Amino acid sequence: MTVLVLGGTGFIGPRLIRRLVERGEKVVCMDLNPSTAAFAGWEEEVQVIRGDVTQFEDVMRAVIEAKPGRMINLAYRLGGGEENPHHAIRLNILGMDNCFEAARLYGVPRVVYASSIAVSGQQSNFGSRMATEDDPAYGTSQYAVCKAFNEFQAQQYIQNHGMSITGIRPANVTGPDKVRGSTDHVQCITLPAAGEPVRFPYKSMMRLPIHVEDISEAFARVLLSDSPHHSIYNSGGTPISLGDLADMVRGFLPGAQIEFDDEGGLERSGNYLVDNSRLMDEFELEYAPFPSRVREIINDIRRDNGLPLV
Repeated sequence: MTVLVLGGTGFIGPRLIRRLVERGEKVVCMDLNPSTAAFAGWEEEVQVIRGDVTQFEDVMRAVIEAKPGRMINLAYRLGGGEENPHHAIRLNILGMDNCFEAARLYGVPRVVYASSIAVSGQQSNFGSRMATEDDPAYGTSQYAVCKAFNEFQAQQYIQNHGMSITGIRPANVTGPDKVRGSTDHVQCITLPAAGEPVRFPYKSMMRLPIHVEDISEAFARVLLSDSPHHSIYNSGGTPISLGDLADMVRGFLPGAQIEFDDEGGLERSGNYLVDNSRLMDEFELEYAPFPSRVREIINDIRRDNGLPLV
């Protein structure tokens, strides 16, 4: 089977593509910057083509040429987007709709897309309970509202055209090479690992990190499933404050220079208590222990910098 991956040369895409190839799938990767692809050794299994997801003709051409049995859209403007709302709407809203519409016209059997935990907004909307997929979307940022509309539009295609479209809401994806979107929980690990000091505004700010390898595996399982039970899934992750994450990093790097301007931040935290049992139970997922992932990231950075591993 051929899988079409839109936006496949970024942070999650190459890891997902590796998993698809290991499972015996052929992959066509469409990206605006195909030269950034790092698929050496997979030339027979992975075809990389240039295309702009905001241009319907590019998406439709990719679908017609690939003839995919599965299709996933990972092309998105990470972060708020408030400073450039026009670009955010073109990429996040029009780009996603181009994906759905091209899949409808060609009859792609299964479509998967990345939503986000951002749709839930602040944890204060839920008190001390876990948010579920059936809760209202409280997110108010440009990014969150775009993701909420993607979910709405997916439901329109499902209801009106009987399509099989599934979204996953990743939490705070974490990895050694993450540089866009939410990054404080990443920098709390990567900068000390490289021997650099780092400072954050709030020590009690909560995050819900999930390692990029774990979310990639979740995407692979949902994408290759013939008939998921639901149209949206929370990824979940490990709820942790930046202060506790700093202590975890110091456990591996006792000299890590991580400082905070203020002890508070809990009340400013986005949603960090999330029920992901729907995803974990149906797809039999089990994430690696978070401390081991933190150590893995530290060693990835130290290896790249020629420093002793921990």
